[in-house]
Amino acid sequence: MDKKLLIGGAVVLVVIIVAAFALMGGSTDSDPTHLTVAAHSNIVEPESGFNPLTGWGCGHQNYNPLVQSCLFKADENGDIVPDLATDYSISSDGLTWTVNVRNDVKFSDNSTFDANDVAFTFNTAKDTESDLDLTNIDKVTAVNDTCVEFKLVEPRSTFIYDLRYLGIVPEEYDESTYGENPVGTGPYVLDHWDKGQQAIFTLNDNYYGDTPYFTQITLLFPEEATWLELAKSGDVDVVPVATSALNQTVDGYQFYEVSAGRAQGVSLPYLEDTGLVSPAGSKIGNNVTADKAIREALNVGVDRQAMCDEIFSGHATPEFTSVDTRTYANPDAMVADSDVDAAKEILKEGGWTDTDGDGIVEKDGVKASFDLYYPPDYLDRQSLSTVFAEQAKEIGIEVNLVGADWDTIYQNMYSSAALMQQTSPDPYKSIYQQYHSKEADDFYMNPNLYNNSDSDKLMEEAMHTSDLTQADSLWAQSALVNGGGWGPAGDAPFVWLVNYDYNYFIKDGIDIGNQPDGFGNDVLINICDWTRTNSTA
Repeated sequence: MDKKLLIGGAVVLVVIIVAAFALMGGSTDSDPTHLTVAAHSNIVEPESGFNPLTGWGCGHQNYNPLVQSCLFKADENGDIVPDLATDYSISSDGLTWTVNVRNDVKFSDNSTFDANDVAFTFNTAKDTESDLDLTNIDKVTAVNDTCVEFKLVEPRSTFIYDLRYLGIVPEEYDESTYGENPVGTGPYVLDHWDKGQQAIFTLNDNYYGDTPYFTQITLLFPEEATWLELAKSGDVDVVPVATSALNQTVDGYQFYEVSAGRAQGVSLPYLEDTGLVSPAGSKIGNNVTADKAIREALNVGVDRQAMCDEIFSGHATPEFTSVDTRTYANPDAMVADSDVDAAKEILKEGGWTDTDGDGIVEKDGVKASFDLYYPPDYLDRQSLSTVFAEQAKEIGIEVNLVGADWDTIYQNMYSSAALMQQTSPDPYKSIYQQYHSKEADDFYMNPNLYNNSDSDKLMEEAMHTSDLTQADSLWAQSALVNGGGWGPAGDAPFVWLVNYDYNYFIKDGIDIGNQPDGFGNDVLINICDWTRTNSTA
């Protein structure tokens, strides 16, 4: 396709978006308390509306739902602290979580919030198509107006994260109308929604917390290709920075960078090809990546720092285990990288040699060659896949790049490598679902069907303890146990590569307060603390 047409199309889209929100009361007006935010691609426009029971604010990506508030929230240090809740306790067997809630809160429609709303929200989310996995909830009961009891199927130390991310809706909830007319206890209400363009939020007069400085938020949902032009227009206060614009500056804007533990890397099929297929008919196994020498060599031979510098202009750090920045990381599970000679020696000792002089090693007549699927719509993942393939070739491994949509990637993940990403601070998602043994179920977690009984045992112990400090220790141990484990110094089922920061252009004069590190995917996490220090928007 003609690049001029692509660029022209992007510019036209920017003009349409900017014109639309200007007419609707965006930040082109002179009111300094009006804020216009271009949402990052991790916050997509919700098809079913602003409804936490169908995914808004929670699930695959977690972010401030604005209209709703949650039982708990993250403070400026990143610690989970009460929000609608006042405190909680866990029974000795870990099966009952008792949460006490505030008695001074009203919903935006003036109805009174109480424990019945909490019980309704979680019971309903469990039974609907929520993006949260709440299958471990047995039942939720309001003990009285200010106390709610959660009965779990089995102990789960990570349940606090479910309490942290699900926005509470009123018991009088009507699924058919709620998404477009949400009622909540958060700092804002949905004023109106121009589908395909923007949503405008105004203050919730019933909000129980401090009144935010910004009385109106216009949330745009633009394509990544338009981000830089939106910033250059000067009419948008907060704009994400695309990988291609990391070296750019925009007059009138500050460059803001924050980590989110956004690990990106390559999933390598762990099982051999024995002719098995998944329930959906997807091929299982790859005889090249199932060889541990291949996985070890790639982990040792790639140069992660070079990727950070070349692709992300230094706005990333090397990533080895996918949870390097978390409290449950295990430094011993990491390896030294960028050692091509050591990688070649690993391959040689594993029986992989280049017998025909083409630069690609073979073993028993099989070339060290495999396909790597990646989503081409994401420039960072496309670039990372390309550099990974180039570096792999230096150690004698051929990586064939295949750009594809997510449905195609998921259909091939059990038999081919895939460029994956994970961000969740919840170890249930980032460790248990990612590495615990499972049968092929065509779900994107544990895409390589990794399995190790020693790691499984430690992960299960971490899940079942009610001591969260002990849980962190057990999660860390599961990465490297008895010479195996899911870390690169163990069985190395992944080649994790980089921790890519979230970056934003934020208009001069806007003070975003003390944001917690590790939550960069949710720039509005502390929106109630934001102010504008200059006199005009």
